[in-house]
Amino acid sequence: MRAITRFLLLFSWLSLDVVIGAMASLYFFQELLHVSLDWPAFVLLGLAVWTIYNLDHLLDARKITSTSSPRRAFHRKYQVILGVGILIAVLLGLAGAFFWMGWGKEFQLTLILALSMFGCRWAIQKFGPVLLKEVSIALFYVVGTIWLPLLRAEAADLSWAVLIFAALFFVLALLNLWMLSFLDREEDRQHGFLSIAQVYPSLQLIQWIRSLSFLGIFATLAVFILLPSFYRPFSCVLLLMFLVHYLTFFQSQLPVTQKRQRMEISFWIPWLLLWI
Repeated sequence: MRAITRFLLLFSWLSLDVVIGAMASLYFFQELLHVSLDWPAFVLLGLAVWTIYNLDHLLDARKITSTSSPRRAFHRKYQVILGVGILIAVLLGLAGAFFWMGWGKEFQLTLILALSMFGCRWAIQKFGPVLLKEVSIALFYVVGTIWLPLLRAEAADLSWAVLIFAALFFVLALLNLWMLSFLDREEDRQHGFLSIAQVYPSLQLIQWIRSLSFLGIFATLAVFILLPSFYRPFSCVLLLMFLVHYLTFFQSQLPVTQKRQRMEISFWIPWLLLWI
């Protein structure tokens, strides 16, 4: 049992659960837009997500001098190995993207998008209000996962319904970040990390989380009822993801570590579309 628990913690600390969730999100938009992507697209997205998340954790861990959470302590202890791993992942990602896409418009636009995201993230961290931090991350997550399906979709499939689902996915990603920020508020306060939970009172943030949860749940129900039957499986997937977040976050007896793991694993739910 200890070995299984340790494995699950390492899986979470290395953000591998987030990687699988991002791949599932890509599959969600692939099916929504009637696009068939080859396996390299999923691998490249996984490498990009793994690099971004672990680089962010590594930079946070290097700022800490006192005892921190197990996740940050892990990144601090293995910072050299993780740093080499991140460098290898970046090189493999660039080489793989060039080999798979070629030096065409798709590769160039993707490269411009990636550089724009890093530039915006840096500018927001340096000069922007704290509220924009979570909003920008949620937006980048959705844009990053829908990007290739959008580039390869037929014009007939680019309907306003796709925009609705992208907006709902953005709400879900933002809800996830607000919940995680609230769960980490004491640790972030201890180490001086700025987040929305440090700027706004806990009661107000809880109210925002509850309101955003209800918005997502009722909006997906409305989409299920109002849109054509083709979109109903996608509505059900999003509804399940919202419900898992809400029920997990407000389950008071559940440890923070398990709450984090369940909410991250909820992004695997779009894989259910493989059997629909």
